[in-house]
Amino acid sequence: MQTSTAVQTKKAQSNSLDNRESIYQPEQKGLIFPQTPEFSSLAEEREHRKQRLVAGCRAFAMHNFDYGMAGHISVRDPEHTNLYWTNPMAVHFSQVKMSNLILADHEGTVVEGQHAINRAGFVVHSSVHEAHPDIVAMCHAHTPHGTAWCSTGRPIDPYNQDAACFYDNHAVVGDDGGAVTVFKDQGEGVVQAFAKNRAVLHQNHGILTASRHSVDDAVFWFIAMDRCCQVQMLIESCANKPPLMAESAARHSATHVGSDYLGWLHFQPVYDQVVAANPDMFD
Repeated sequence: MQTSTAVQTKKAQSNSLDNRESIYQPEQKGLIFPQTPEFSSLAEEREHRKQRLVAGCRAFAMHNFDYGMAGHISVRDPEHTNLYWTNPMAVHFSQVKMSNLILADHEGTVVEGQHAINRAGFVVHSSVHEAHPDIVAMCHAHTPHGTAWCSTGRPIDPYNQDAACFYDNHAVVGDDGGAVTVFKDQGEGVVQAFAKNRAVLHQNHGILTASRHSVDDAVFWFIAMDRCCQVQMLIESCANKPPLMAESAARHSATHVGSDYLGWLHFQPVYDQVVAANPDMFD
């Protein structure tokens, strides 16, 4: 029989991070668990980022985030940090592959690849990448739930753990009132909002996410934010709205399940699913 002291010690050990980045990483050695990648060269890291970019596009296709030619994911090149890789213009998310990615600079010039760049995507993404050198990746798509909720001009409320992941980590931006962003002086509000937020709800437009960790992280939190928009609209339709989480609970959840590392971790099973279903994506 364990003494109360032994139980308290065991709890303290289970709650201690030690050398772990997250409490979700197993303390027990030898178990199968995703490991953050380490690279022996910049070329290897570039290949990895491009693969994850393609996987992000295929994941967007699987979540039906496509809308004609709209939507883009970008990731900074690890060596030439003034350049970023992105999906080609007017190619469906389900058809994006390694061979048709394009590499562009902050002026929108394609320096590698055969396809054109999405003008609206270039204006916003290049501006964010240029203004925030620490941002690695960025996502945007015209999703039904995200577009609908963004039209309200309201943030996501912490009704549940998933929404709490964005607690004090997203912003509503009303600049341009939904006018398509095609000129370089547009989107400044979005650029400023990403100084300290992982997600932006651009009013009358849609969701944007950015990550200082990885493209995996940016893609997953985009998927998560769209789901939060859907859930919030369902809650708004209820006759009696449930209470919000307490601020302390929301911050606790944001810390433990809303980190950049957790975004990366959440994406790993998505990546495995996408790779299994799309054997052509690395062509």
